[in-house]
Amino acid sequence: MGRLFGTDGVRGVANADLTAELALGLSVAAAHVLAEAGTFEGHRPTAVVGRDPRASGEFLEAAVVAGLASAGVDVLRVGVLPTPAVAYLTGALGADLGVMLSASHNAMPDNGIKFFERGGHKLADQLEDRIEAVYEEHRTGAPWDRPTGAGVGRVRTYEEGFERYVAHLITAVPNRLDGLKVVLDEAHGAAARVSPEAFTRAGAEIVTIGAEPDGLNINDGCGSTHLGLLQAAVVEHGADLGIAHDGDADRCLAVDHTGAEIDGDQILAVLALAMRERSALRSDTVVATVMSNLGFKLAMEREGLSLVQTAVGDRYVLEEMKKHDYALGGEQSGHVIITDHATTGDGTLTGLLLAARIAQTGRTLQDLASVMDRLPQVLINVPDVDRSRVKTSDELRAAVADAERELGSTGRVLLRPSGTEPLVRVMVEAADLDQARSVAGRLADVVKSALAC
Repeated sequence: MGRLFGTDGVRGVANADLTAELALGLSVAAAHVLAEAGTFEGHRPTAVVGRDPRASGEFLEAAVVAGLASAGVDVLRVGVLPTPAVAYLTGALGADLGVMLSASHNAMPDNGIKFFERGGHKLADQLEDRIEAVYEEHRTGAPWDRPTGAGVGRVRTYEEGFERYVAHLITAVPNRLDGLKVVLDEAHGAAARVSPEAFTRAGAEIVTIGAEPDGLNINDGCGSTHLGLLQAAVVEHGADLGIAHDGDADRCLAVDHTGAEIDGDQILAVLALAMRERSALRSDTVVATVMSNLGFKLAMEREGLSLVQTAVGDRYVLEEMKKHDYALGGEQSGHVIITDHATTGDGTLTGLLLAARIAQTGRTLQDLASVMDRLPQVLINVPDVDRSRVKTSDELRAAVADAERELGSTGRVLLRPSGTEPLVRVMVEAADLDQARSVAGRLADVVKSALAC
């Protein structure tokens, strides 16, 4: 069996890859693994379970709840809420485990299971590996140690979760949003109620699109992966900005008043300066991945801020933040983590803080985002190659060195083997788009020849 857990939980086509049996088995395994780790010692364990609006989430939630309760865990069902809400409530309620059912920005047929440990943090790799091992052991016949009588878990709906999470968001906003008009694209996802409520309470005038989930339309032509509708709506309504979430609302992209996209790097740049101004940017440092635009790095250097870069994936960003107590980190895709208020990326929180900066300064988002210039970035996926030889090929090393000399200090080359497919990603940034395309094309050709299978 290949590793079930990816960089963001277990994900696949619901009822094909991700079945009710798998969801139930993993939940029982998670309960047993946390029990053997001592997480439940001395008290009756509790779990928070939430989901996004996908139709498949209904039966998968039932399977997860059944698995946890059968393992002796009391369950608080919070219903349809964003991933960061489940993480927050896991910590705020002192729960031993959190479970979110969502495939994030993926299309509706997919779904996923994400586990959080006590405090609302994603599980460490070693715990995920142990859950997989225990699940596989029992899937092939080893009997579970099952509680009976009063030992089985009890299940109840925790309706207060929505209100408690919205109230938490409002306390994080440093100033009111009065006078701002904001268009919110909820991707027909988990934030369809939360985000409009939070922005309204904070004082903004809102226009909502993509806020009518029916279980089938999540991420369908809307949200952070399809910005066209939001861009048009911002211009049509004369709004100050637009905010786009993905299906589980752990990310945020934005649109300025002209309809231009503001990506995760630009959002990080705006928030970094705002946080430094109010002495909230610890060590004057921002954490981002190696895929962040070189323009972001140059902007941080110009502003006297330090940038720490990690491997691609918000979990690696968070690991670095926790290790050194940094306050702000994120990805170009819009995962922004603000550790004073969240243990994971939170799209609604990010949008609120971005809007608060506009309201506080009286400047447009276009003006605020101009702190950095996005350098042209070209990405080419080269398939059917031996990705394991990226770091050992002399031919490739020489080609990269030549490219870096040509680009100088205003360009960058990144070769990244895919973690799941036999391909290598070639990324080139340059001050000029034509140059970026030319260099990327030449490097892709070298990858094909040097790493041919």
